[in-house]
Amino acid sequence: MMKDTTANPKQVHLRQLVDWHAAIISGLIGGGISLLTNILISWRVLGSPWLFVRIIASLALGKGVLPPPDDFSLSVLLAALGIHLVLSVIYALLIAAVVHQWGMIISFLGGALMGLAFYAINFYAFTFLFPWFYAFRGWIFLVMYILLGAFAGSVYELLEVERYTPIEEAK
Repeated sequence: MMKDTTANPKQVHLRQLVDWHAAIISGLIGGGISLLTNILISWRVLGSPWLFVRIIASLALGKGVLPPPDDFSLSVLLAALGIHLVLSVIYALLIAAVVHQWGMIISFLGGALMGLAFYAINFYAFTFLFPWFYAFRGWIFLVMYILLGAFAGSVYELLEVERYTPIEEAK
């Protein structure tokens, strides 16, 4: 009987890396979809598509942009778009860090749950900094945050290029 003399190969453990580029793109897409959805919802339910935009813009421009008339203003739209997309990318980076090693269903559901958490943080903690936001707690913003999270998680999973790195074993 002959003994196997081949060396036992060292077992390599791998860790999946987050695809940060996919996370940024997913934040922009998810943010764009949620912004458009909420503009349509506020138009249909509240009678003005610009009310939602003014609420977002008030983070940078102050509560002075909130009172009527709530008609179109390019500077308000640009401020809202910039704020919303920057926050959407930040949220998507956090979502990607959590869901990057799971599949589509977990990315969708996990993103939606994280969107719910971002809503709670923004509308229950940050109202200390922006007290006028207290009045805007409600289902319209709740839907926006859940949609943003769900779309960001899903789009991330679709765009993600899976890469791995070896895990160094402690000596």
